[in-house]
Amino acid sequence: MKTVAIFVLVSVPLAVFTPSMGTLAADLPVTTSDWPQWQGPNRDGISSETGLLQQWPEGGPELAWKAAGLGPGFAGVSLQNGRIYTMGQRDNKETVLALDANQRGKPLWCTPIGDTAENGGYGGPRCTPTADGDLVYALGSHGDLDCLNAATGAIVWHKNLPLDFGGRMMSGWGYSESPLIDGDQLICTPGGQDALLVALNKKTGAEIWRCGIPKAAQAEMTKKGNDGAGYSSIVISHAANKKQYVQFVGRGLVGFSPDGKYLWGYNKIANPVANISTPIVHDDNVFASAAYDSGAVQLKLVATPGGGIEAQPVYEIPSRTFQNHHGGMVLVNGYLYAGHGQKMGLPICLDWKTGHVIWGGDQRGPGEGSAAVAYADGRLYFRYEDGTMALIGASPAGYKVYGTFKIPGVEQPSWSHPVIADGKLYLREQDALLCYKLK
Repeated sequence: MKTVAIFVLVSVPLAVFTPSMGTLAADLPVTTSDWPQWQGPNRDGISSETGLLQQWPEGGPELAWKAAGLGPGFAGVSLQNGRIYTMGQRDNKETVLALDANQRGKPLWCTPIGDTAENGGYGGPRCTPTADGDLVYALGSHGDLDCLNAATGAIVWHKNLPLDFGGRMMSGWGYSESPLIDGDQLICTPGGQDALLVALNKKTGAEIWRCGIPKAAQAEMTKKGNDGAGYSSIVISHAANKKQYVQFVGRGLVGFSPDGKYLWGYNKIANPVANISTPIVHDDNVFASAAYDSGAVQLKLVATPGGGIEAQPVYEIPSRTFQNHHGGMVLVNGYLYAGHGQKMGLPICLDWKTGHVIWGGDQRGPGEGSAAVAYADGRLYFRYEDGTMALIGASPAGYKVYGTFKIPGVEQPSWSHPVIADGKLYLREQDALLCYKLK
C-alpha cells in the first residue's frame, strides 16, 4: 500500500512522493560526513567536523534550507550516504521519513510504522532512526520496531516490543530508544522481565537472545526506580577488556555481554520517573546522570575471578551539584560538559576524573529550559527548550558564549538534539527540519 506524503520546501516546489520513488540523484556530488545514529558515529554527541565557524554572526549562521511537513514529534535526525532519516507524526501514524541531503532536503519516501501516542501530552515519536547501509531501523512510541529498505522505505521486518517480548516502559511516556546495530545484531531494550534487552538478527528480525536481571541481583537492583525500559539508548563499552552493552533502564545502569549474559548493575542512580540521558563510556569507566534528585555517578568496571564484572563507584555527585535531565552530556579532553538542573540546562563543566565542578552550574545560559548538547571543533552546541541555540566554548578555562540565535517557529518544547555533519547544523523542530551552514 502506498502512502502519499506532502512536504513543503523553502525555495523548492511542492513535492508529492511515495515509497516507490527510491533514491533521487544529487545535483552535485558531495562528500557527506555521516551521522548514522543517535548522538553520532560513536553515540557520544561528538562530531569530527573541523573548519567550522568559531563565532556566529548576529542572528546565527546562514540558513541553507528548510524542509516542512514532516509531522510533529521530538525525533532527531541521522545521515548516511546522502540521505537524512527522521520520524514524524502524520495522519495519526508515527512515520519514518527519508530526505535527500544533497537536494535541500527533497523528500524521498515516508513509511508509517505504528499508531501515534500522546506521551504525557507531548505527542509524536522520539526515536532517531539508525542507518546501516541498505537498511534503516526505527522504534515507535508504542514499541513498533521496524527495519526498512533505506532506498525505498519498504518494511523488511517488524516487531512490537510489548507484544513480542513482554516489554514495558518504566513510566508513562512512550519508547524513546534509538536501536543499536552491532555487527549482525540489532540490540534494543523492550523492558520485559526476561527481555530487558534483546538481540535480533538485523536482516531478518529473528531473535538471537533475550536477557533480564537475574534473581540473584534483583534484591539489590530493585531498591530504586521502576521495572521496565528507560528513555536512554545502549552504548558499547570495552571496560576491563570485555565488550559489553551498557544501558540506563528503569532500575538503573546495567551491563550485558554480547551473548546476553548479565554482567553488572548499579541501582542507586535510578529514579521512578524517568532515566533518560545516554551514559558516557570511556576506558574502564561509565558516567551517568538523571534528574528527579538522582544526581550523577562514575563507575569503574573491574574484572572479577570467573570472568565477571564489578561496578565500583569512583565518585557520586549530589543532584544539587549536578543532574542532567534529558539533554545529554559530552566528554571532551578530560572534561564533561552538559546542562545542569531539572528543566534548567545551566551550562557546566566537570572534571572527568574527580567529578569536581570546574565552572558553571550556578548561572543561567542564553536560553531557558533543558539544553540538548553536542560538540564539534572546539565548541559546544547548546539547544535550549525555548528554541535558543548557543555556541559555547569547550574549555575548562571558563564559560564563554560565541553566538546565539532563535530557532524559528518554536511552539512546543524544543527538545530534539542538534546534529553537526558535512559542515552543517541540522535542527529538527517539530514539523520542520532546518539546515544551517557552519562553514
